[in-house]
Amino acid sequence: MNTHTDLLMLQGIYSFIAFLLVYKLDEKAINPSFKTQVNKKHDENFDGLIVMRSAQCPYTVKNVNAILDSAKKMKLQTKLIDMQDANEVQLNPCAFGTFGLIYKGEIISHHPISNTRFENIMNKFKAPE
Repeated sequence: MNTHTDLLMLQGIYSFIAFLLVYKLDEKAINPSFKTQVNKKHDENFDGLIVMRSAQCPYTVKNVNAILDSAKKMKLQTKLIDMQDANEVQLNPCAFGTFGLIYKGEIISHHPISNTRFENIMNKFKAPE
């Protein structure tokens, strides 16, 4: 599967699946939405990096450790939040749920990223204006 047509077909399938995730069978049903109250374990005024992760995604173990090491080298204050249950994940301010990076109160990644990607993002924050 490496032709342009195959990729367009996949894109169409993904769009259809996304449509089905929000398609209401009952017009009177409440529209889907994110919870309005988010996890308050993170402090929006925290002047550093908050890493939120859940054991549900094995991809994050290696990358979170590398991100924390890089943050330490960058002399960033860090806070690691291990989400332990479904309720904590649902209250995560990041849509992905099982992962999130928040820097100075701003979500900088809502899905797992590599350490290289993290360093590139942080270099943009630290770039002289």
